[in-house]
This record gives sequence, structure tokens and C-alpha cells, in this order.
Amino acid sequence: MPSTVWIALAAIALGGAAIAVQAPINARLSAHVGDPVAAAAISFLVGFLVLGGATLVRGSVPGLAQAAAVPWWAWIGGACGAFYVWAAIWSVGTLGVVTLVAALIFGQLAAALVVDAVGAFGLPVREISVTRLLAVLFVAVGLVLSRL
Repeated sequence: MPSTVWIALAAIALGGAAIAVQAPINARLSAHVGDPVAAAAISFLVGFLVLGGATLVRGSVPGLAQAAAVPWWAWIGGACGAFYVWAAIWSVGTLGVVTLVAALIFGQLAAALVVDAVGAFGLPVREISVTRLLAVLFVAVGLVLSRL
């Protein structure tokens, strides 16, 4: 495999680790501020400040013309992230981190099958194969096993 693939895999694996620790960290924040929605908002504010700073340092602030050219549906990514952060904060105490992440990955894979199959959001179409269905099924089995 090319080194770029290995670097991408390492980056997303670290992102996955960040998601695993983000939920309990944000749940603790929620316990201190008294509300999961407020904790999610604070989490997003901190993330905004980090990413805003990185954008400024990189000199990659988009212009108004670029922002105006964005399709309407491309603006809802932040709402998807906000829902995930709130759901994780709200459910981690009930589910535990392993079950939360298993459910997260199952939901991601189920949606990914559909997105790939229809080529949503400008992505190339990728067929739903037996092996890809089995991958999702194995995660579903892992999800069930995490609760036994």
C-alpha cells in the first residue's frame, strides 16, 4: 500500500480514538455544566476555536464568493456533528463507551452503504457487495455482544 494510504489510515484511527474519549470527556463536562446540550455547545465552541485558529494560521479563510457557491446540503455537516456529540454525551452513561462506539460504527456503516450505493453527495457509486454487507453484519453482531 502507498504511504499516503497508511498515513490516512493512521489519521482516521486516531480520529476514532478521539471519538472514543470525546464522549466520556463531554459527559463529564455535561455533569459539571448541568445540561448535555450546553456541554455539546461548549464542545463545539472549543472545536470552532481550534479549527478557526488553524484556518487563520494556514491562511485558508474562504471568501464570500466561495461560501455562496456551496450547495445548500453541504451546510448541514455541522448539524450532523452536533447531533452526534449530543447523542454521545446523553447516551455514554447508559451504554458505556464500547457499546456507544459499536452503535456509532454500525450506524456509520449502514449509512455508508446507502451513500455509496447511490453515489450521494457527488461520490462515485460503489455497489453493495456480499462482503460489504457481511462487514456491517459483523459490526451488528459485535454491537449485540457488547451488551451481553
